[in-house]
Amino acid sequence: MKDDRRSPFRDAHLDRDTADHVPDTPQTRAPTYRLAFADEDFLCRDELRPVRLQLELLKPELALDEAGIESTVVLFGGARIPAPADKDGARTKTLADLSQFYEEARSFARLMTRKSLETEGREFVIVTGGGPGVMEAGNRGAEDEGGRSIGLNIVLPHEQAPNPYVTPELCFNFHYFAIRKMHFLMRARAICVFPGGFGTLDETFEALTLIQTGRMQRVPVLLFGRAFWERIINWDALSEAGTISAEDLNLFRFVETAEEAAAHIENWQPEPPRSDIPGR
Repeated sequence: MKDDRRSPFRDAHLDRDTADHVPDTPQTRAPTYRLAFADEDFLCRDELRPVRLQLELLKPELALDEAGIESTVVLFGGARIPAPADKDGARTKTLADLSQFYEEARSFARLMTRKSLETEGREFVIVTGGGPGVMEAGNRGAEDEGGRSIGLNIVLPHEQAPNPYVTPELCFNFHYFAIRKMHFLMRARAICVFPGGFGTLDETFEALTLIQTGRMQRVPVLLFGRAFWERIINWDALSEAGTISAEDLNLFRFVETAEEAAAHIENWQPEPPRSDIPGR
């Protein structure tokens, strides 16, 4: 929350502005003379990585607190999945076939945003990775209903801009994947996963691992499209091999439609903590 208490100390913004207008001398041009907090080269040093990690955790946290966001509904899914209108340009027939999930994600985001607006936009706020594909569909569905949505973008080697449907003041950019994934889950009331690639799998399995090991409270984890998920992951084989327990297969469930997912979230009853926390 914003701290409105008055401080007897001189304001950092004022000192930064003052330092920008000091006389130009060899001493003031020296990198060592720059204010540490206003020196980007200093902040990017390898030794400052712990500070950057803390800043990347803190900046979105403060902004979301100030925006009154209390809980979220997470949408994970592939950036390459096209909208149905664009499916003819998909790279593969499979991607074209998966375009139905764009509309399903958009419809689901609409349903969750209606629920969010009942709380004046504080609860059940849609959060995506801020990119194209399923992520765009989620932010777009929230905008369809006149609600807010969050986008957690990340700097990638190829140029990427946030999709145009993210609420601008709730659009964030990250350097660290780990901190970004923390922000996905810190306020999560539900995790909804649509077909996707490596990134989607990474995010999904991290969430399942945190829940499985008791490091995160149980929330609904809903996988859209049973046929897709059972084709790429042999869930039963993991249980049969003993690398997970049979009970772990209950940490998620398959859904096919936005309405089915919304009903499951609406009727969710948290289960008691497990007495046996299995190893990984």
